[in-house]
Amino acid sequence: YREVISELKAAGASWIQFDEPTLVLDLDSQQLQAFTAAYADLESTLSGLNVLIETYFADLTPEAYKTLIGLKGVTAYGLDLVRGTQTTDLVKKDFPKGKYLFAGVVDGRNIWANDLASSLSTLQALEAVVGKDKLVVSTSCSLLHTAVDLVNETKLDDEIKSWLAFAAQKVVEVNALAKALAGQKDEAFFSSNAAAQASRKSSPRVTNAAVQKAADALKGSDHRRATNVSARLDAQQKKLNLPILPTTTIGSFPQTVELRRVRREFQANKISEDDYVKAIKEEIKKVVNLQEELDIDVLVHGEPERNDMVEYFGEQLSGFAFTVNGWVQSYGSRCVKPPIIYGDVSRPKAMTVFWSSTAQSMTKRPMKGMLTGPVTILNWSFVRNDQPRFETCYQIALAIKDEVEDLEKAGINVIQIDEAALREGLPLRKSEHAFYLKWAVHSFRITNCGVKDTTQIHTHMCYSNFNDIIHSIIDMDADVITIENSRSDEKLLSVFREGVKYGAGIGPGVYDIHSPRIPSTEEIADRINKMLAVLETNILWVNPDCGLKTRKYEEVKPALNNMVAAAKQLRTKLASAK
Repeated sequence: YREVISELKAAGASWIQFDEPTLVLDLDSQQLQAFTAAYADLESTLSGLNVLIETYFADLTPEAYKTLIGLKGVTAYGLDLVRGTQTTDLVKKDFPKGKYLFAGVVDGRNIWANDLASSLSTLQALEAVVGKDKLVVSTSCSLLHTAVDLVNETKLDDEIKSWLAFAAQKVVEVNALAKALAGQKDEAFFSSNAAAQASRKSSPRVTNAAVQKAADALKGSDHRRATNVSARLDAQQKKLNLPILPTTTIGSFPQTVELRRVRREFQANKISEDDYVKAIKEEIKKVVNLQEELDIDVLVHGEPERNDMVEYFGEQLSGFAFTVNGWVQSYGSRCVKPPIIYGDVSRPKAMTVFWSSTAQSMTKRPMKGMLTGPVTILNWSFVRNDQPRFETCYQIALAIKDEVEDLEKAGINVIQIDEAALREGLPLRKSEHAFYLKWAVHSFRITNCGVKDTTQIHTHMCYSNFNDIIHSIIDMDADVITIENSRSDEKLLSVFREGVKYGAGIGPGVYDIHSPRIPSTEEIADRINKMLAVLETNILWVNPDCGLKTRKYEEVKPALNNMVAAAKQLRTKLASAK
């Protein structure tokens, strides 16, 4: 860093920003001391420069704040005043004279228009503490996490559009606040912003009294199924009659160019609904036949009708809006288009029953119903900021509950409710973990607390470090959980080696679908053997790590073939051992 700083200095840089969001975590004194030592080391190199340290995504602890304002060679501090609700108090108590405060009052992680009047009063209070020429108006974090420009949205109606600000609009908000602070307030801009804030508060589209009432009524119970999991598994086995080490997949099958074309043409009204339904039914039939040929035990319909696991459901729920170009980076070059939850959520009609029943009618084997869980829908959307997140999550849970019960009525005996994003919603601070996990796990249980013992509820979880939340996962009380295992180098199994007791069905992924590599039968059998060393034979399932949507059929067929062969090999071995 000394080299980089020297080069920047030579190139004429006058300000350098260091991002140090780590400061918002629960750091011990040794870790905080490392910050102090590092910046003391850089002090001479930094002289003559303005140095900004940016923190974001949460409050600073009093100790971290004290460390931050004591760093050598630093001229300015950037604080997230949107997620960091208590940080303002720390500034008011103690702010070093002559230093700059970059006040992050415009939310960089959501798409709602700023409440300018409220932000201005926050800024004015801070100005009295840090001094007029030392306060800089800023976003709470970088604008990477929000969509680019509202101008690109041609299909959102004017009312909803007036409530929103994408990255380009947030820059305008920052400037408007800075000018207002300097005595050049744009009255027209501020009054149209106030009108939009008021319209959002009073709009009948935002509030649904029946949904509010149903969500309020949830608070008295913890919504557990009446029978314990081992009794339920016995009842399910009598009905499903599965072999030991039953095989299944996670849900999606490859989405071919042809399939995407059919969906696109249907959306653009280039083909009729009848033609679209016929094409999707043919695709489902192909996927069902392939799974029967491979001799998989519990089938899926392959999800050919779905664009994205959250968007697909959001499009069918009320209280959601969708963008045309609201892309946000997920990782690498992969982008997602998160739905916007602007109002109370409900399910006007069944969403998946037609396709799941169609698929079940094509086979005598059990067909899994496929749903995205409430916590994942919440965590992968832009969520309304006018009520606590858990209230929105409970509303989504009630909508999914209706769907689960309709699938059961339609004769679907195995229903998977994916909670891929449960772990990633975990707050950064340990003190907030218990509350989040309580309502997140509760939301999942709400979705399936009304089904019969013979209906088998599965859930699926993607890449994450689950070891620290394993007790919450057990508390979800699913009948079967399929969970990433092979990509994280089987870290998950260490939990069971350490003696955590798990009585429900579990399918730690036997191969990584994010790679085109085709694992051999021996390799998969070896993985299953490692699992059998720590898990009971009668609860273990055999499945890939994740859905197969991004893979090609020439990879999927041999990989699944080897997976089934490995399961059969071990069934024979276990039977002869008995």
